Amino acid sequence: MAARLTGKVAVVTGAGSGIGKAAAVLFAREGAKVVCADISGREKETAAEIGDAVAVHTDVSDSADVADMIAAAVGEFGRLDVLVNNAGFGGPRGPVTELDEDTFDSLIAVNLKGVFLGLKHGIPAMLETGGGSVINTASASALVGWKGLAGYAAAKGGVVQLTKSAALDFAKKGVRVNALCPGMTWTGLAGGGTGEPPPPDLIPPQPMARWGLPGELAAAALFLASDESSFVTGTAIPVDGGYVAR
Repeated sequence: MAARLTGKVAVVTGAGSGIGKAAAVLFAREGAKVVCADISGREKETAAEIGDAVAVHTDVSDSADVADMIAAAVGEFGRLDVLVNNAGFGGPRGPVTELDEDTFDSLIAVNLKGVFLGLKHGIPAMLETGGGSVINTASASALVGWKGLAGYAAAKGGVVQLTKSAALDFAKKGVRVNALCPGMTWTGLAGGGTGEPPPPDLIPPQPMARWGLPGELAAAALFLASDESSFVTGTAIPVDGGYVAR
């Protein structure tokens, strides 16, 4: 059975850890050529783990950096088929009145503007070779809100609406645009950046009564990246252990 992404070229932002790293590794395992982008420097470690991959130091809030990231994919591998706009951060917890303006601006710049720039620079490259699939990492907080994370939720809510609008813009041109909405997932944002499993007594308030794992989000991204989802666009898919359905 052929690998599900054979012949495809994928760019994954936030590939240095968490969901981004899991997606980059899984995509490569499924036959894709992968560009690993991150601002942390750990993109090099992910690319080295994959082997035949490219690492690009990228600030997703900077238009020139994002343009260079897309150019690296096209220059190295000749095309772009899949773009995972995953890079993001959560910011401090607290009521909206305690959220300082600079932090709010940073949350919007990375979590929302970063997705916009990925779409702006990535979609034209996809159109050059007949289309592709964009997967934007939003959040369950984009659909229901999370207490204490107003700035993050606002940015991720914007990602969902940006996803839907971009999907409509390019529905007839071969580019599909979808969003994943993770629930509470054991990544660095939640304290799980060390690679250790979550403590058994730290159970998030999700109906499945456990943390999501980066590989589970990567598996959902793989479906959206593959031709198996060829009739899926404009969706915001919760991968959240039932959190949104409560």
